[in-house]
Amino acid sequence: MARLNDGETKTKILETLEEKDEVLEAAIDTWKYVLGYVEMAAVKCAIELGISEAMENQGRPITLSELSSSLACSPSLLHRIMRLLVHQKLFKETISPEDHTKYYSLTPISRLLKNHGDHSMAALVLLETSPVMLAPWHALSGRVRDEGRPAFEATHGESLWEYNAKHPRHSKLVNDAMACNARIVLPVVLKGCAEVFEGVGTVVDVGGGNGSTIRMMIKAFPWIKGINFDLPHVVEVAPESEGVEHVGGSMLEFVPKADAAFVMVSIYMKLFFFFFLVSLHVTLLLISKHVDDH
Repeated sequence: MARLNDGETKTKILETLEEKDEVLEAAIDTWKYVLGYVEMAAVKCAIELGISEAMENQGRPITLSELSSSLACSPSLLHRIMRLLVHQKLFKETISPEDHTKYYSLTPISRLLKNHGDHSMAALVLLETSPVMLAPWHALSGRVRDEGRPAFEATHGESLWEYNAKHPRHSKLVNDAMACNARIVLPVVLKGCAEVFEGVGTVVDVGGGNGSTIRMMIKAFPWIKGINFDLPHVVEVAPESEGVEHVGGSMLEFVPKADAAFVMVSIYMKLFFFFFLVSLHVTLLLISKHVDDH
């Protein structure tokens, strides 16, 4: 057997080390996928505990002891959650130079995770992290093989809308999630496209959920009469509002007559209402003038 010279030996050793580094890096990346759900779970935990609300109520940076007391939970377990949430930049951590006490405060992201408020996105997070909505993702490979039924229907045996009709709590969560997006995006649309509504007497919001969108529209343009159109089980629990008429039905069968129809469209394949591109709203603001019953 031929012996390697010093140069060849060094080269061989370096190649071996590089291969080991690649394997180690790949293993680390794999663990990111193995534990990928943890970040999502931590955000959901923060919303359900009401961490953002507790900090806001304090009115100043809050200590772990104060936070755990306010939330009535274990300080040691809460500390672990806060370490992750700080790492995710959901909350800000500062350390007092005097006594080295840790203080936590809100960030722009965590302000959106409050359960209530004009800009809350908590319902969207809670919806997408619910077992009902996560289940179809576990059947993704089957969906790729079979182009038959939609993923939700293949998993639950019925469409999302049929499921919601039988499960009021989930239906409310869906409608609250829809309202989250409307509260954030719609004001931008109404401000930038006010001229579109000139001369429009009635607007029907197709798939309007709990009526948040049409209520905001009527508030901005009080001369408009609004129609909130959605499935019967949805409009039955929609709050009454001056200038808004709730009509139950399926848009596959009819659309109430109005001067214009407002439709929110999604480019996200899982949910038809999850979207953030303002341009989509602008182009779909008014589907047509004088929409007939068909």
